[in-house]
Amino acid sequence: MLTINFNLLKVNDGERVLDAGCGTGRHTFHLCKEPCFVIAMDLLEEDVLRVKYFISLMDGKKEKSAQSAALIADVHHLPFKDGSFHKIVCSEVLEHLPDDQRGLSELVRALKKGGEMAISVPTFFSEALFGTLSAEYFNTPGGHIRKYKAKELAGMLKAQPLAILTLRHEHSFHTAYWMLRCIFGLRRESALIPRLYKMFLDWTIASHSFKSFDRLFNRMFPKSIVFYARKTR
Repeated sequence: MLTINFNLLKVNDGERVLDAGCGTGRHTFHLCKEPCFVIAMDLLEEDVLRVKYFISLMDGKKEKSAQSAALIADVHHLPFKDGSFHKIVCSEVLEHLPDDQRGLSELVRALKKGGEMAISVPTFFSEALFGTLSAEYFNTPGGHIRKYKAKELAGMLKAQPLAILTLRHEHSFHTAYWMLRCIFGLRRESALIPRLYKMFLDWTIASHSFKSFDRLFNRMFPKSIVFYARKTR
């Protein structure tokens, strides 16, 4: 399931798009279906190789319209010139960074004037809940190292040359999934109840009814907040 809404972060033909901290590539794969140039970037070699592989499969099946590249790089030190991208996606990344201010500054530097970015992080409520349920949650190498309140992240964005366009809340049903993972053991992905719940999510994810319920519950216990912003200078 996508965290970023590409009706709000609309990618136009021929634009250069960066998926910063692409992970296993869910947003990259969506972008590859658009006539743009997309770069998937992550610090983990395993994830970058996986993304490259699945992009090649899309290409072979003629499901890919974008030009694309995937590379290993650090958000703290982006290997791009100033103003390289029209759009930037940064989903569930800042909470991992040792220096989130530096990472955000680098993203803004790489964005063109007038370009737009979407940044998502877990909600303060969900992170506090998971941290309470599991002592491992904030003690996993490479995992989350901080929590954000929406007002705090908005302040970080406003301190940059960014104008906030809108804020959205996402993934209420995933809050329940990660709550179950914390209860039954973060490392026990095969635990019965979380596994059955994930099967339910995978089964219902494309249904209109599920999306309607998800939007409703997003007002009460979302897992993620997403800011959409435009670079002003």
